[in-house]
Amino acid sequence: MSPAPPGAAAQLRQLIHYHLDNGFHENALFLAGRLLALEPRSPDAAHLVALCNLRMGRYKAAYDASKPRASQGQHLGCAYVYAQACLALERFPDGAQALEKARGQWGGRNHFNKHSDFTRRHLPDAAACYCLLGKLWKGHGDVKKSVDAYIEALTLNSFMWDAFTDLCDMGAFVRPVNIFKVTPDMLAAISHSISNGHGPGPGPREFQTQESFEAKNPFISTPDIDPFNPPVRTGNDIGLNLGGSNLLSKLNGSYPPTNGNGVPPFHLDQTVTFYESKNPDEDVMMGDVGGPVINEPGNDAPQAPARKNRLHPFAPTEEPPKMRPITSRSRLKAGSESSEVTDIPRPIAQNGHKRTVSGHSTYHVSQQATDPTAAPPRRSVRLLNSISQIRPSGSRLVGSSRDPETKERRELRKVKATGTKGRTGTTSTVGRVVSGNRKPHIDISEASHKQDSRPASAASGPPPPPRMIVPTDSGQDREVLNWLLDLLLKIGTGCAHLSKFNCTQALEAFALVPAQQRETPYVLAQIGKAYYERQMHGEAEKVFQRIREKSPSHLDDMEVYSNVLWQLKKETELAHLSHTLMDQDRLCPQTWCAVGNGFSLQREHDQAIKCFSRATQLDPNFAYAYSLQGHEHVANEEFDKALLAYRCAVTADNRHYNGWYGLGQVYEKMGKYDVAEKHYRAAAQINPTNALLIVKIGSVLDRMKKPQPALMLYTTAVSLDPRSNMARFRKAQLHLKLSQPYEALKDLEILKDSAPEDANVHFLLGRTYKRLGNRALAVRHFTIAMNLDPKASQCVKESMEALDEEDGGGVVELGEEWSSEGER
Repeated sequence: MSPAPPGAAAQLRQLIHYHLDNGFHENALFLAGRLLALEPRSPDAAHLVALCNLRMGRYKAAYDASKPRASQGQHLGCAYVYAQACLALERFPDGAQALEKARGQWGGRNHFNKHSDFTRRHLPDAAACYCLLGKLWKGHGDVKKSVDAYIEALTLNSFMWDAFTDLCDMGAFVRPVNIFKVTPDMLAAISHSISNGHGPGPGPREFQTQESFEAKNPFISTPDIDPFNPPVRTGNDIGLNLGGSNLLSKLNGSYPPTNGNGVPPFHLDQTVTFYESKNPDEDVMMGDVGGPVINEPGNDAPQAPARKNRLHPFAPTEEPPKMRPITSRSRLKAGSESSEVTDIPRPIAQNGHKRTVSGHSTYHVSQQATDPTAAPPRRSVRLLNSISQIRPSGSRLVGSSRDPETKERRELRKVKATGTKGRTGTTSTVGRVVSGNRKPHIDISEASHKQDSRPASAASGPPPPPRMIVPTDSGQDREVLNWLLDLLLKIGTGCAHLSKFNCTQALEAFALVPAQQRETPYVLAQIGKAYYERQMHGEAEKVFQRIREKSPSHLDDMEVYSNVLWQLKKETELAHLSHTLMDQDRLCPQTWCAVGNGFSLQREHDQAIKCFSRATQLDPNFAYAYSLQGHEHVANEEFDKALLAYRCAVTADNRHYNGWYGLGQVYEKMGKYDVAEKHYRAAAQINPTNALLIVKIGSVLDRMKKPQPALMLYTTAVSLDPRSNMARFRKAQLHLKLSQPYEALKDLEILKDSAPEDANVHFLLGRTYKRLGNRALAVRHFTIAMNLDPKASQCVKESMEALDEEDGGGVVELGEEWSSEGER
């Protein structure tokens, strides 16, 4: 088989990216293997192989394919894919080290506002690399480096939402107002995109090339509108071809292929940029910077350029070089001008597109050449002679010589004219005005279907891609950017408050989010979690029901919804949720948490433990599943297993306060009150607004014979959450223990209204009235307590029989724990 042609690798790359963009990762991987075999030493080929494996979830294969070049920092793409594979394989230091080695390749790169429907970048910029570094250091447990990396990512790109949420989850102090704001870098990127002709703005139907825009503008003249100019300059043009050799193609290189609309295709890692030539010899159009705009009101037509005296007489015996016809129009003519070859020397002006002052074809060229007084030179000749004297600053044409002897040199000089800049077609407009000093009628409908196809000249380098027409000022884009950042600010403020468990402020912030955005599953889930943390389970249930109605396939935070139903003791709804989630995704850890909560509500603790263990197998970093598993072990009085589950929870997430609470609960049941207090305080430090945690600390202190500090904590818990029945009950109980029955009665009267079916409340009310000497009310509440809890009738009868005896004020409860609130 013959060796591969030179363009095979480029074609393979295009095919690989085609399949990657369309989701055919198997095809892309197959073709990437062909490319790697064709170029075994190419880092780009290795990067594409690794990228395909990464997209397919084959992290070990991606790790192996990218490691040789990533470990040495030779290729940014390989280093980035390698770091992503390390993140999935939990080889965090290796990935971070590879990115650090490649810092010289991604440091300072900024792709903000450079991704669109037309362009994309397959290599990351600095913000993406910093964000990935933050994830790697977070997985490694280095919080400081992770926070620093996330801050750098958000500084470069405020739309790095996962960097912001990770900072909140790690407990970092963030100010959303300082993050989600317009920065000078953003404004510079927007201005650069507008000057380059791309970026956000109008939709696809509103994007136009510069040529089509000017063709539709009746106040801008283009060469295509001029009936005296050819629509296309072909390879036979003197400006492109001199003496048969294609000089322009040799100097400028080949033209980029077009996509059928005159727009060059966009390649990977390449954006459309506004072409600005630094060449002082470029072809600057009239009406550009520093000159008048043709056909605008108030601008008179420029005067014809002055003619120079001939330096040497014209010698008829000297024959100038014969030129090919310039335009396709001249090739369509049969006969004289384009094909005729004569011995009579004549100017170059007999190309097919030349016209006289009146606009008609010239059939008496020799007469004009021999008799200079017969008629002025044609405007194309004057333009050709004067184009070499145009300055880039946009100055007007100066006078040119009408000596026919110098026309050869001017024809040779014509190939040095540079490409267009500024307003397209201004040169031909000037030529038309110089020829006849008139403004032709412009047919807008005809002009709307034409584009200027004038090529760039030899001195200007490769021709620029066409600019996209967007608003010339960045006011609209800045307004859009401000709106987006304001939206993220409102959502981010709510998330920041929720991460600190300031649920009231979080709900207020989410209320400011526009209704259309607030009704999305993500925002609704945050609102539901805020209600759940505030122990407002009824409101949380309504919010999660809206999520299920709007997006039944949404699985995130469904473990919280199942806990809400567990707290509300709704077995039917919880069973329905479990079956629905199981039908949707059996491999989702949230599904197994819901199933486990269903078994727990039915007091099938062993089955619940199996479900929670399955959830932790699917996601070893799912801290909530570990804590739920620990709760079931506590219910089975398997304290050693419970301790192990809670420790796994705090290992997976150090800020998971439920795990610290569970550890304290186990140590409290084991009688280790001092150790329990430490773990309760650790949980309260993470979530200082949770009244239950404050109550638990007070309960431990009360058992350690520290009633006054315990009473202060109970009072704090009541102030944090006046709806907390447990905090108020413990406070009343301790007041009675400290022989303060009137203070206890205040809280018990409130509890009687909020929890009328709780036997403990009525039993404590009976003891309080007994201390106050009100026998009738004491007997009444003792009787109600005995009716509500028949199992505790013996304890109630003993208290009723001792009505005449003095109450010792000890803590007596009908049940082991306060039963009005769950502890999950």
